[in-house]
Amino acid sequence: MKPLISGRRFPLSALRAAGTTLLAALGLLAAAPAAHAVPSFARQTGADCAACHVGAFGPQLTPYGIKFKLGGYTETDGKDGKVPLSAMLVGSYTQTKKNQADRPADTASVNKNLAFDEASLFLAGRLSEKIGAFIQATYDGVGRSTALDQVDIRAAHTFDLAGKETIVGLSLNNNPGVQDPFNTMPVWGFPYTASALAFGMGGAGTMINGGLEQRVTGLSAYTFWNNLLYAEVGTYRSLSPTMQSKFGLGRADDIGRLGGGTVYWRLAAFQDLKKQAFNVGVFGLNTSLQPDRSAPERNKFNDLGVDASYQFLGTRKHVATVNTSFIRERQTRDAWLAAGDADNRKGHLNEFKLNGSYHYDQTWGATVGRFLTSGTADGSLYASGNGDASFAKGSPNSSGYILQADWTPWGKEASWGAPWANLRLGAQYTMFTKFNGAKTNYDGNGRDAKDNNTLFLFGWVSF
Repeated sequence: MKPLISGRRFPLSALRAAGTTLLAALGLLAAAPAAHAVPSFARQTGADCAACHVGAFGPQLTPYGIKFKLGGYTETDGKDGKVPLSAMLVGSYTQTKKNQADRPADTASVNKNLAFDEASLFLAGRLSEKIGAFIQATYDGVGRSTALDQVDIRAAHTFDLAGKETIVGLSLNNNPGVQDPFNTMPVWGFPYTASALAFGMGGAGTMINGGLEQRVTGLSAYTFWNNLLYAEVGTYRSLSPTMQSKFGLGRADDIGRLGGGTVYWRLAAFQDLKKQAFNVGVFGLNTSLQPDRSAPERNKFNDLGVDASYQFLGTRKHVATVNTSFIRERQTRDAWLAAGDADNRKGHLNEFKLNGSYHYDQTWGATVGRFLTSGTADGSLYASGNGDASFAKGSPNSSGYILQADWTPWGKEASWGAPWANLRLGAQYTMFTKFNGAKTNYDGNGRDAKDNNTLFLFGWVSF
């Protein structure tokens, strides 16, 4: 597998049973980005969407939402008769500045595409006093297939340690970072929804940025002490091709065999100051992959990230956020080198993201984002026309800006839809200053980075 990102998709499935519920459900784990604002959580807690989510719509979490996730999705208002089921639909229109050279999907044209992006079903909420889940299964309207999507099954316990509130828990999940409670990991990063029929943010991406999602199972242990310090460590193993096929993922994109020494870790400091909150942290993923399960050579990936987030919560009338992260990945490419897919044994990738948002009255929102990917050039690994993307001079470098305006008509506490439904309508525009290594003629056919600029209009409803 080369470090190429094919796009974001979101997903669900069934649970198995109790004490071994956590291990059994690991088999259910299995491309996307995000825990969404699902109405089943609002019904369970009796709180409105704006209590948990910035702008009254997911996935950005407020301090209350962070604590709800860390507590295992189990907080409740004590009222019975609530079924932890929700659904989601996304439809969109995508237009690029210049027609694409080829159709981005079998069901699409080279430009101006209307699409039914996805339909998801969620098992999301409290399963017992100390166990909760967020499990998503998704029908991909572009690829016309159904698969298990994001999974996070938790067991959590809260107690006093030296007079300080302490949460300890376990998470069974299928994507390193999907279990993270903050707003800066790639799986939860802006943009929170994006076109499957355009160019994303370039062709190259780090392993922690979607390289393993859905095709692995993982178990991590975490603790949150004194509403201040968060720590987590876990490990992952890859699903067999047979299991990937059973979960609707198919065998064609098998990542290969994951190394037994795979480690995911996370440290963060968090402060909730009532009308504002912030966190700073570090995280990492160390793993190896045997892309050809019949060959001995492996590639090694060491990802190290730093991140920070700030929220101004005010009185909910005016809410502003800033999120940023930087990831550096060191690669050892023995498998690619042996297969002739790389020229250099060593290399690296860097990913930087920064975004700021403002929401007025839980209804109107605007976000500005900056993204930048850079790394070691390699003529074979990042080859022009390599089947995944065209790269200029073997360079993975891409950069640009994303602008979004959105309207959430049912975001306020007393809105018509709460707590049964929520809706977001948005317009998003992606501007490239560099794409896959160049500003101009990056594919050798006269296509410039700005020709990939994309208008994305979307309707996103959960109910």
